[in-house]
Amino acid sequence: MAIIIDRDQGLQQQTDEQFGLECPYCGIYAHMTSQSVPHFATVLKDKPKHVGLVYQCDACRAPIFLRFAVKEYKEDSIELYRNFIELERPKEKFAFSYLPKVTEILFREALACYSSNSFNAFASMCRRAAASSFPAIGDSGRLKAFDEVMVAQDIAEIDDNSFAPIKKILFESSEEEDLPMLNRAQAGMLLEVLKDMLYQCFVRRGKLARAIKVRRFFIQEGNSGLSA
Repeated sequence: MAIIIDRDQGLQQQTDEQFGLECPYCGIYAHMTSQSVPHFATVLKDKPKHVGLVYQCDACRAPIFLRFAVKEYKEDSIELYRNFIELERPKEKFAFSYLPKVTEILFREALACYSSNSFNAFASMCRRAAASSFPAIGDSGRLKAFDEVMVAQDIAEIDDNSFAPIKKILFESSEEEDLPMLNRAQAGMLLEVLKDMLYQCFVRRGKLARAIKVRRFFIQEGNSGLSA
């Protein structure tokens, strides 16, 4: 899909495919309609490496800001790479109330780093969040968490080379300088793996214990009613 800013016709996409995103405001995956395009003459004169475009969410009508890298300048058109950076990302959702307090604080800060595209700061906060969770899991907490992460790798069918940075960030006790540098794709993979680890170790356990407790309460209440 070529994205072109034409001198006379404005923004042009050489495809009929609709453009959709998860809106950072309403949280709905919706079609995005172009709303504001920079003035062609100004961009051609300055020739910046990146161009900002404003789209509108068709679900809630909020403006969405995206940054595109410029592929080529011509006298009558400017071609952009189709990949873009979301300047405002949807907030990641998680059942934080089931996490240990310190882990909750660190994981919230990790997600804030991810949402602001600070992927290497995100990696550092993921390490701290994971390390804080191991003692709370119980005896052999690190080993139990490692087992959950390996199950996630198997389920997602991630090859060992791609998965190596995730294991190093979450489980190796080395200096911060030794942390691998992450790109967007690797950070996204780390996010999903850590979310799954925390879910399996805390959220699933907490929800199940709570559900069983509620069941027992109603059974006891029912038995009390019958005996009365």
